[in-house]
Amino acid sequence: MKKLLSFIACLLPFMALQAQTKVLKVSALKSNDYGVQYVLPKTQLLVDVDYSELQQKAGPYARYAYNYLGIADSEVVQEDQTTFTLNRVGVTETGVPNKEQTYLVSFKVKTTAPYVYLTEDGLLCTINADYEPEENQVVAKTEKPAAPVIEINPQSVYTEEYLRAGSVSKMAEVAAKTIYKIRESRQDILTGEADEMPKDGEAMKLVLGNLEAQERVWMRLFVGTQETVKHHKQLTIEPSDELDNEILFRFSNFLGMVDADDLSGRPITLTITDLQSVEISVPDPKKKQKPLEGITYNLPGKAELTIRDGKQYLYSNNINVTQFGTTQVLVPSLFEDNKKPVQVYFYPQLGAIKQIIQ
Repeated sequence: MKKLLSFIACLLPFMALQAQTKVLKVSALKSNDYGVQYVLPKTQLLVDVDYSELQQKAGPYARYAYNYLGIADSEVVQEDQTTFTLNRVGVTETGVPNKEQTYLVSFKVKTTAPYVYLTEDGLLCTINADYEPEENQVVAKTEKPAAPVIEINPQSVYTEEYLRAGSVSKMAEVAAKTIYKIRESRQDILTGEADEMPKDGEAMKLVLGNLEAQERVWMRLFVGTQETVKHHKQLTIEPSDELDNEILFRFSNFLGMVDADDLSGRPITLTITDLQSVEISVPDPKKKQKPLEGITYNLPGKAELTIRDGKQYLYSNNINVTQFGTTQVLVPSLFEDNKKPVQVYFYPQLGAIKQIIQ
């Protein structure tokens, strides 16, 4: 029965990798002086911003929509305009190699078959233990595909009477009459009263779809058009210190997401507060510090992160930040028992110990 020596997972919430991480098994052999080089990570924050763009264009007969079709002004696009809406802001923690923290896993010659697993970037995954990267479990949603929408060229449905109309008012009147004729034709087919009925169900679908497409063309002349375009942008933040209402970006209802120094938009601010969850000792400069030997790992700190739009909170969460923590060392003697090799599991993206098993 394996004995659990240490389990730190309860202190450090698991941080899922964003994609399958490729790992490499490296053995400590005589050829590499029984040592394997690795690097500790530093925390980066990926800020995902989702916003939408609504493009509205007024139809030429917008002012006649109520008189000829009984459509309320609230359902009609009155003028051409484009507006933007900020939908969601999310934050993902990730780790990137900190080249200033490169170390060597060094084993004694008599240690039994020592090996480590490293990511492609050199982040430490395990010592003397196999490692299988975690994957995000994404459940695919099976949605019924939407029926194809028939679209036709507006010029192909404009009648001679409409094109010969002498004024805007007359053209609007003819367009409205055409809409009513299309609706009557559709109703006749649905009730079986049409002079020439479609031969089968597929033919009926085709005819009805064509009539709906014609009606859309004419209706757009009155109600206008609206199209929504979705946008996504990602910002990378590497916190080195606390931040207090730092402008992350600006957002304009008329321009969308703009740079932090663009005053056309309102500020979206970021605050990162060190919760000082890790006690960091300050070395005495008068005393000569001896370098510690062993396996160096991160003890990340905790921080509170908030993103706000004025007084409205867009995101708030406590996160792990290695820059707000410190480093510790596993003593080499822990790996010298040849009968029961110690296994160490790490959070690669944090450089922190997940568990130690013997």
